[in-house]
Amino acid sequence: MSGPAPAIRHPWPAPPAEGTATELADGILWMRLPLPMALDHVNVYALRDGDGWTVVDTGFDTRRTRAIWAALRDGPLAGAPVVRVLVTHHHPDHVGLAGWMQAALGAETWATRTAWLFARMLALDEQDRPAPETVAFWRAAGMAPDLLARRMDERPFNFADVVAPMPLGFRRIAAGAAVRLAGRDWDVRVGHGHAPEHATLWCRDEPLVIGGDQLLPGISPNLGVYATEPGADPVAEWLDSCRAFQPHATEDQLVLPGHKLPFRGLPLRLDQLIENHAHALDRLIGWLDEPRTAAECFPPLFRRAIGPGEYGLALVEAVAHLNHLHGLGQASRTRRGDGAWLWRACG
Repeated sequence: MSGPAPAIRHPWPAPPAEGTATELADGILWMRLPLPMALDHVNVYALRDGDGWTVVDTGFDTRRTRAIWAALRDGPLAGAPVVRVLVTHHHPDHVGLAGWMQAALGAETWATRTAWLFARMLALDEQDRPAPETVAFWRAAGMAPDLLARRMDERPFNFADVVAPMPLGFRRIAAGAAVRLAGRDWDVRVGHGHAPEHATLWCRDEPLVIGGDQLLPGISPNLGVYATEPGADPVAEWLDSCRAFQPHATEDQLVLPGHKLPFRGLPLRLDQLIENHAHALDRLIGWLDEPRTAAECFPPLFRRAIGPGEYGLALVEAVAHLNHLHGLGQASRTRRGDGAWLWRACG
């Protein structure tokens, strides 16, 4: 008789309240910080060592987030020092207060080299209006003319709006390295696709994995192409990363994700993360029976209405999936008179 079908399991059905922590394992705390967007939170973790705490990810740099961290340091962290902050990847909800913790608290920043370089570069790159390369990218993706004109005349989101200045100096963590945190040895495994050189940590001593945004339950991380690298194929990088993690995944591992709830059932979740994009690509190929811009490819990819707040992420994800099909030789593109690429299925 076969056993029960694999399933995703959430040992803790609700997150910790603001300013509090849930202990997931001896010396490992889970905390949650607010975000002012549809995905309204980010998970952060604290790992206790003899000299103090290692904080994994930080939330945005806002007055509210700093106040919550003050409450956490006085409460669950019991006044012990934050001696290091480990950044899983460079996105602002994960790196936002790393520089402040380094400058104000004396914490050492740990990150992959690419994550640190990207974060510091973007924090220094403030713009009053979108760069010409960004405008050209939007035009090539088929952004509607009225929306394009409006965005060209608006101050864009700047990394520095929610990321504290990052001082020079960090400790590099690299794929294949091992680190010791919370009295445990952890292997560093790196993923790509959602963010370049995204660090995940796999515990050797008990079934624990710090997954960041690389290993999320319930939602699939955004895979986006931007003006910085318009020909990138993050979908291929994502699929390769998920497959590379599969030999290391076990049913009993407790995964500590960057969003949503900690979970068990990582082998099934990796299958789902791969299948999600495989199915999206199949739907997209069918949609390209006639020429379409990236902006016209939302229906098969997302199968729901995309609002103004989601438009930017939807656009970069559409370009990512089209670039992947192009790289596989399954889609071709031609330039329209207004500069937009028109994509069509091959064959």
